[in-house]
Amino acid sequence: MDAAGTDTTKAGSSDTGTPAATRTRAKAATGSVVAVHVNARHVFSKETVSAITLLDGLGVEGDAHCGVTVKHRSRVARDPFQPNLRQVHLIHAELFDELVEKGFEILPGDLGENITTQGIDLLALPVGTQLRLGKHGVVTLTGLRNPCVQIDRFKKGLMKAVLDQTPDGKLVRKAGVMGVVTAAGEVSEGDRITVKLPRLPHRPLDVV
Repeated sequence: MDAAGTDTTKAGSSDTGTPAATRTRAKAATGSVVAVHVNARHVFSKETVSAITLLDGLGVEGDAHCGVTVKHRSRVARDPFQPNLRQVHLIHAELFDELVEKGFEILPGDLGENITTQGIDLLALPVGTQLRLGKHGVVTLTGLRNPCVQIDRFKKGLMKAVLDQTPDGKLVRKAGVMGVVTAAGEVSEGDRITVKLPRLPHRPLDVV
């Protein structure tokens, strides 16, 4: 914890079925970027590229969801002026290993994420967590991706596979987390990810 009272522990990976309050206290570790993706069109999957550029307050340069106000079509239809809390989509690569065991072969970028990570339990992190990606880029987490029918259109039965339940019956959404860019920078495969947790008390990620 720093002088301002901010917990700067680097978060580690753990079982995503464990309650968030428990998982956030997991042993610290450093994560890395497995791959990065972008697509200028409003399609389900994104194209893997060598590097992406994070634009402060906007998102990923050249991506369909880059902007100050919401870009997801269903949300634009409801209110085109609401703030864009889904500028950047991140998914942990460990999910793909889990899906293979369920009979689904999913590659990085297939589920529409901008950044595929490894070594960090993204779902366990609280709202306001800052992820430093590479030398300068920072994404601040705002919430969870809510799996929708498009996932089943991509591969039948996949939506059920990215949902789970905690022992006490709470729904666990595993299709990644959303964030906004709070510091510009370039992000490439292999870049280090460090985690800076917000001040206590922590608020678990919810659907945005």
